[in-house]
Amino acid sequence: MKKLLFQKFMLDNLKMFSITILSIGSIVWIIQSVNFLDFVTEDGHSFKVYIYYSLLNFPKIVQRILPFVFFITLFYQIVLYEENNQLLIFWIHGIKKIQLINIIIIYSILFSLFQIILGGFISPKSKDMARSFIRNSNLDFFSSIINPGTFVDAVEDLTIFIEKENELGIYKNIFLKDDSSSSLNTGPSNSLGEIKSQIIFAKTARLISTKESKYFKLFGGKLLKINNNKIDVFEFKSIDFDLSKFSTKTTIFPKIQEVPALILMKCLIHIYSDELQKFKDIDYLSCTQELLLRFYMPIIIPLITLIACLLILKSKDDINYKYSKLFLFILIFLVIIISEASLKYSTTNLIGLSFFILFPIFGFFLVYFILITKLKYKN
Repeated sequence: MKKLLFQKFMLDNLKMFSITILSIGSIVWIIQSVNFLDFVTEDGHSFKVYIYYSLLNFPKIVQRILPFVFFITLFYQIVLYEENNQLLIFWIHGIKKIQLINIIIIYSILFSLFQIILGGFISPKSKDMARSFIRNSNLDFFSSIINPGTFVDAVEDLTIFIEKENELGIYKNIFLKDDSSSSLNTGPSNSLGEIKSQIIFAKTARLISTKESKYFKLFGGKLLKINNNKIDVFEFKSIDFDLSKFSTKTTIFPKIQEVPALILMKCLIHIYSDELQKFKDIDYLSCTQELLLRFYMPIIIPLITLIACLLILKSKDDINYKYSKLFLFILIFLVIIISEASLKYSTTNLIGLSFFILFPIFGFFLVYFILITKLKYKN
């Protein structure tokens, strides 16, 4: 019977936790997905890239909200069990309060391990996969970012202005400013060589897109080539302006949150390799903080669980029961905030690191000692 009661408690919490985290996670995901629409409307990526990128960001959302959702659902369930006299059933069947608390602690440790796996391996991998869709995207919907009458600078090193577009897809009065090397292909007999900066005006143009290339076919205009403070002007009847070399301004290099754990560990022990060089702005301090976030921060879950278990010591008939609920709720909320805030200072000095590491451990044993003392006193 005791085993069945424990199982029911855990299954009830697991059900409540699953529904809550999926609900809150979906709301956050929808809000983020709306923001990601800029990839299509402003950066020229396809809807396929947008959908994959949005979906692959969901594990990160779950990782960030998991401790808070776990605390809310566990806290609410203990209160609900007490108010519905369900905890009384445990005591009637000979289950001691410390036994139930110990089971809940073990349950919270399993959640901590899940959080470590999710934050340490699954979330970074999914984020890196999402970023890979951006890296491999060749601006499939290039035409969607071209708005007649508007300067468009969503592409790196390229500014586009088009006065209007007719129903046949012909652009009228097109202006291009290219700050990269030459994108022109004028044939072997009329090569303009490498151009570091150029301004092009054409009366008409058409966007040509094939599997092999993407370029503007420009007709009737002038080209200003700027090189070493010298300006050369060329008139042309027809030239091709290559677009395949241009990329979106969207960040394509991996962020620290997307770096595999193994590489972070190599960075931590100062082992630099060719594999490490592709990650921009990665350093020892950022590696340390990210490793602490992924593999140490989850141990805060057993601490907030233990604080929530202090509710078990109080009966709903106690005159201070409502105040105790409010106090413990605020306390747990503060513990989460302190833990998040101390992470930022964990790499600034030894005191900050010591506090971040010792706070959840010391807090856990302190609360557990208080729990045992109060239970012995009541007995």
